[in-house]
Amino acid sequence: MENSKTRGSRIIGGIIVVLIVLFLVIDYFIRQSAEFSTTNVTNILLVSLQIIVLLLALILFFVLGRNLIKLYLERKQRVLGAHFKTKLVIFFTALSFIPTLLLFIFTSRLINRNIEQWFTTPLDKILDDTKSVAEGFTITTSDLTLHYAQQLVKEIRRQNLLAPENRSRLEDFIRSKLTEYKLDEIAMFQRSVEQFTFLNPNLPLQDYQDLQEDVLRRAILGDPVSEIKPMGSGVFVRRGVSLTAPNGGNALVITGKFLPQNYAQKIASLTAFIERYKTRTLQKDLVKTLFSMMLIFVTLLIVFAAVWIGFHIAKSITVPIEKLALATKEVSKGNLAVRVDDPASDEIGILIESFNQMIADIKDGQRSIAQKTAESEARKQYIETVLNTINTGVIALDAQGAVAAINPSARAMLGLPGQDGVGRHYRELLGDARYRDFIQVVDNALKVRHRIFEKEIQLVLDGQQMTIALTVTPLRPPGQDFSGLIVVLDDLTQLIVAQKIAAWKEVAQRVAHEIKNPLTPIQLNAERIIKTLKRAEPGGNELIDQGAKVIIAEAQTIKSLVDEFSDFARLPKTVLQPADIRDIILQVVTMFRGIFADVQFDVVLAPDVPSPIQIDPDQMKRVLINLIDNAIDAMNKKGKIALRVHFDKEANQVIIDVTDTGPGIPVEDKDRMFLPHFSTKKKGTGLGLAIVNQIMKEHNGTVQAQNNRTGGATFTLRLQA
Repeated sequence: MENSKTRGSRIIGGIIVVLIVLFLVIDYFIRQSAEFSTTNVTNILLVSLQIIVLLLALILFFVLGRNLIKLYLERKQRVLGAHFKTKLVIFFTALSFIPTLLLFIFTSRLINRNIEQWFTTPLDKILDDTKSVAEGFTITTSDLTLHYAQQLVKEIRRQNLLAPENRSRLEDFIRSKLTEYKLDEIAMFQRSVEQFTFLNPNLPLQDYQDLQEDVLRRAILGDPVSEIKPMGSGVFVRRGVSLTAPNGGNALVITGKFLPQNYAQKIASLTAFIERYKTRTLQKDLVKTLFSMMLIFVTLLIVFAAVWIGFHIAKSITVPIEKLALATKEVSKGNLAVRVDDPASDEIGILIESFNQMIADIKDGQRSIAQKTAESEARKQYIETVLNTINTGVIALDAQGAVAAINPSARAMLGLPGQDGVGRHYRELLGDARYRDFIQVVDNALKVRHRIFEKEIQLVLDGQQMTIALTVTPLRPPGQDFSGLIVVLDDLTQLIVAQKIAAWKEVAQRVAHEIKNPLTPIQLNAERIIKTLKRAEPGGNELIDQGAKVIIAEAQTIKSLVDEFSDFARLPKTVLQPADIRDIILQVVTMFRGIFADVQFDVVLAPDVPSPIQIDPDQMKRVLINLIDNAIDAMNKKGKIALRVHFDKEANQVIIDVTDTGPGIPVEDKDRMFLPHFSTKKKGTGLGLAIVNQIMKEHNGTVQAQNNRTGGATFTLRLQA
């Protein structure tokens, strides 16, 4: 199919080339003919030109019509790209046809008007005027030559230059006048004898002719001399004037002027041209026909070339675009194995190359995405399996608080076994009043969005109280903003029960030990009193009195121990209210400064610490008193205690650091120092730091302890601003 199209195009191109050659040959013969007459040969040649033009027009209309019909059928069959190709073909055809048609009309009118003007010019009158001008010029030259001859005669007479003694003067005079009058000849004759002749050296002397003797004789006798003779390529005009010499004889002065062109020949040439022009006037219609055929031929040739180029350009543009469109349709169906093959090297070729590269990239990307999707699905399945298996509850919330995921353990801990909850807001899902503490922690985490919240909450499910540890962690992927929360729930009920049992077991052991210590002296003194009473020894009252005092003192020790444990068991309820933490710190420090002279206090209060904040002033005083009291004991009541208060804007927390210069905290005691039974003091109950820890929890805060690099320990309190 493609070969037949190429063969047809070559045949049409060959026919057009042959027609062009024939047209040029016929035009050449017509122009080179000696006489362009209305002969049979000329008529045949003109008819041949008309046939060539007609054939060219038929070929043009055939090519144009065939392509237009093809475009119409493609549009009717909804071939991809047919509308675009039609627009391009119409555009290129109009772009070539309209200007060419306008140029043809204008040129045709211009040729016809000029031809009419050529044949309506009054050349006869021009010829007559030209002959009159030429003849008048010759007469004027002859009269001027005669005038110069007469002037020479007057001067010769006046100066008496014909006298024999003035011969040299005469020659000099004549020579000067030859130059002055711009004459080509001055001759002097006496009694028919030539005395001298001066000639212009630029004359064609090989064609020079002397004055005829008969003319000379008549001139000596008084006849005027007037002759015009050809000389070389021009004519020579002579005039002569006679005069009487002093010796009684006659003399003759001859002046001559050379005209370099033969005006007679020019006039004859003009006459012949006019005759030829009159002959051509009869051939005006044939000339018009010849020029019209040439104009039509060139116009058709231009239109054909423009249309041919237009179709070729439209095809070169639309064919690659059609291939691209078909490939795009295949890609839309999911076929990524498609590839556009087109040898175009222009911008469309770059577009095709980019399209092929894009499809290759998409194919590689799809393969990579499929691989990553499979890996992601495997990881997702693994994570879901882990979440569904572990005993820890996990809830994922988006940035607005909607539940994105919840595992079975979390549903079981929160008493939501039959509810999926995904997509619902956590407040809607946990709307019951028993979830108030849970909602409060999540609200704070959504508000702050940049720190981890930890809290133990109490839930009553099916009549049983549960202790659940909440850990709320913000989700902040690398390079992205806050995207949600991860809530981790740990059921601490059994662990706390076990811890309580273990703690109270140790407390009971400690209490038993502490009670046992005073019971021994009580028992010994009681037995001693009984023995004294039985024996009724002298001085027995004094022994009884001493024993009774010992019993009373040890009983007071037991009472103090019982009172401290009682106080820890019934700490007052925390009541949060607006208060200035800086004032509380200054009050506590002032109280200790008046008691311990060897303890130096350094207080640094940052100016950006917000005030007031929600705290219980009395409870916070108890926290600070316990920490400072422990620090003083650790330093043996001698050293430096620093209290620094600053504000963490990012975490929205007020931070209080209490630093001492004591020995620090042993590594083995760090994990036990906040337990109720633990103490490093000889007479301590181990309740001070436990009370501090309990109060900070009730303030939604934390307390941490760490050793300093330079020695001593630092207790850090964190409170929500």
